[in-house]
Amino acid sequence: MREYVWLECTSCGRRNYRTQKETRATEKLELKKYCPTERKHVVHKESRKK
Repeated sequence: MREYVWLECTSCGRRNYRTQKETRATEKLELKKYCPTERKHVVHKESRKK
């Protein structure tokens, strides 16, 4: 089973991307993605929307 998670920028704190994740995975996603507000590639961490 898969669920949607948001990827939140570590520098500005905005949620820029939404992606699917396997629910059995225990570790949080951490990807280097482009942040439009910072205008550069920054590490984005998983954040669940409530």
